[in-house]
Amino acid sequence: MTELSDLMSRAERLLERFEALLPGPATAPDWDAAVAFRWQRRHGRAVLKPVRSPHRIRLADLQDVDDQKERIDRNTQQFLAGRRANNVLLTGARGTGKSSLIKALLAEYSDRGLRVIEVDKTDLVDLPEIVELVEGRPERFILFCDDLSFEEGEDAYKALKSVLDGSVSAMADNVLIYATSNRRHLMPEYHDENLQARHIDGEIHPGEATEEKISLSERFGLWISFYPFSQNEYLDIVGHWLASFGLPQARIDEARQDALQWALMRGSRSGRVAWQFARDYAGQIGEATQHGEGAGR
Repeated sequence: MTELSDLMSRAERLLERFEALLPGPATAPDWDAAVAFRWQRRHGRAVLKPVRSPHRIRLADLQDVDDQKERIDRNTQQFLAGRRANNVLLTGARGTGKSSLIKALLAEYSDRGLRVIEVDKTDLVDLPEIVELVEGRPERFILFCDDLSFEEGEDAYKALKSVLDGSVSAMADNVLIYATSNRRHLMPEYHDENLQARHIDGEIHPGEATEEKISLSERFGLWISFYPFSQNEYLDIVGHWLASFGLPQARIDEARQDALQWALMRGSRSGRVAWQFARDYAGQIGEATQHGEGAGR
């Protein structure tokens, strides 16, 4: 009997040690520690990690995307006011300010309770757990998925589709999903899929493969498209950043040709390229001024 008791005791201790190794539910973070958080899963354990120094950018810094700013800003203010608002999909050309716009919203409205949780595509299967963690909180949470795209049959695709619209349980009213992508329908589109289209009573009906791809993007209530910048728009953005770095207008005018050459070498006139050029140019001017070169130009 004593041997059986010892065996049971050893088995219980072994089970306790084994249970400690199993991934448990994520615990709530210190909500006052930050306004932005990152969902991370490492070695099977999930944690909502505070971002101590989020990227600060103002809405006013985003140039030549006024219509896009106005639409997502209106949606976000409705959300903060507790009114109806939509999940948002921002798509289009790279470097045009899609993710920067979401960061700027956080900087603009964090004092009104807006919080952002960044979720990698591979962790989208955890969306129900994240929603459960923040449900009932007084803050308003944007779940931010950056540079989103899927291949056929990915679990993350099914998880996002379910949370957006197809789940039995409703989304918490203090949560929205804002996602950015270079693909309008979040999945690759192939030429042979067009051959599956059917003509019925003079109307074109997409094939099943195309319908499946559209079904996810359609679950976002608000689509916001971004387009490549023209030369003048690109130079406007360069000028804005150079001015914000403290360069006088004469210097900004001188930089135009260099800015165009920079864009030509990069093969893009995006807002990101404009910002990178401005940082480089302002850095060179600052270095020359520090060494007493060109101070009178």
